[in-house]
Parts: sequence; C-alpha cells; structure tokens
Amino acid sequence: MKTYNNLVEATNDLMKRGYTANLSLEGDTVDDKDKGIQMTADDFEIDEFYRFEGASNPSDMSIVYAVTSRKYNLKGILVNAYGTYANNSTSAIEAKLHHHQVSHNLKSEDRPTV
Repeated sequence: MKTYNNLVEATNDLMKRGYTANLSLEGDTVDDKDKGIQMTADDFEIDEFYRFEGASNPSDMSIVYAVTSRKYNLKGILVNAYGTYANNSTSAIEAKLHHHQVSHNLKSEDRPTV
C-alpha cells in the first residue's frame, strides 16, 4: 500500500487508479447513488484503506476505503469517519469494514478467517 499525507492526496490518487465511483455508507448498504446501486457486505471487497487525522484537530479522523465490486463491475471510494465521529452502526457493512482494518494490522498467523 502507498503512503499519503492527507485524505485529498489519497482520494486523488485512487481516482487516477480507476476508483471513480463515489460511494456512501447508508445503514446496511454501501451505495453508489449516481448508478442507483446498493451493495450489501457480500457485494464488495476492500482493496486498500488509509487513516487520517485532522491537522488542527486530532479528533477529526477519517478513513478512506478503495472498494471493488465484481457483481456491479465498479471500483469506488468510500470515506468514513472513525473515532469521535464514527458511525456506531452494528450492521454487517460496519463489521466488514472494521474486520478489514483489524485483520490488516495483524500478523498473518493471527488474522481471523472470513
């Protein structure tokens, strides 16, 4: 994975690499509102993710996900808050996003299987 200095740099590079869909977290789905697509946790994969803290306010934290869906033939970017402003949803989508963050940071032998 690459290293980025800020959220804008990450999203601009991901867009250049083909992650062009603007995705949003909507309860139990990740949506591409431009195409009218609502994806469940089984409909997409997380290719990469990057965390950022606000320069002036460390509680202003966000995470950007590079997402691919073979089912819908799309690559997109999902930006979500974490920390103080995080969505405390218990949906399968949130579980998948959190699982990927946690397992990515574990040694291979400690990673949970899906």
